[in-house]
Amino acid sequence: MTEKDIKFMKRAIELAQEGMNSNSGGPFGAVVVKNGEIIAEGFNRVTSTNDPTAHAEVVAIRKACEKLGSFQLDDCIVYTSCEPCPMCLGAIYWARPKAVFYACDKNDAAKIDFDDAFIYEELDKNINDRSIKFVQILQKEATVVFKEWDSKVNKTEY
Repeated sequence: MTEKDIKFMKRAIELAQEGMNSNSGGPFGAVVVKNGEIIAEGFNRVTSTNDPTAHAEVVAIRKACEKLGSFQLDDCIVYTSCEPCPMCLGAIYWARPKAVFYACDKNDAAKIDFDDAFIYEELDKNINDRSIKFVQILQKEATVVFKEWDSKVNKTEY
């Protein structure tokens, strides 16, 4: 951990406070850093935008990717005020930064009613035993598109 890491984490925590104070959403903030400079930042905007995916990390990742003109965060570091939830963890892995620093952990979040344990539990269940009904239909028709993708020569790999 360096002085810069501390500086960037303090900014993520400031963003969490800013978002909370403006009633934008929960108390979460994140920054994306490349080459020692913040290129994007965000705070939770779930309730103010009616967007359940508008978590701080997702907001910051979207802004960073737009700024970089890329769907990947090569050589970037994400600083987030709290350990990422399962959705944000997925977004982080798809964005492929080189590291993630976090302040609070999932147990701290659970103490203030941001508990993601039920999602991890759902993932371990058989799909037919999940609390939300999942029904597979038209698999044969949909795999036609997958086969076309597989043989597409000018696709952008990711």
